[in-house]
Amino acid sequence: MEITKLSPQGQVIIPQSLREAHQWEVGQEFIIIDMGDGILLKPKKPFLETTLEVVAGCLQYQGKPKTVEDMDNAIRQGVEESWHDCG
Repeated sequence: MEITKLSPQGQVIIPQSLREAHQWEVGQEFIIIDMGDGILLKPKKPFLETTLEVVAGCLQYQGKPKTVEDMDNAIRQGVEESWHDCG
């Protein structure tokens, strides 16, 4: 277990051993997820360039349209399930 501190500028240093283990270089971007009792940092991975034609071809959902709130809840549930499976 590694321990780090929050700097006056709001920065947290990720220990070198973890940066090397995950192959994170300077400039790595992270997605920050509020888990209620803490945060989860996930490395942001770049998306491959695509076109609308390629993406739209995989859209086969025929049900009632989902709201943004429905989608946000589904994403939060998936993250919470993944987070709890790791612990």
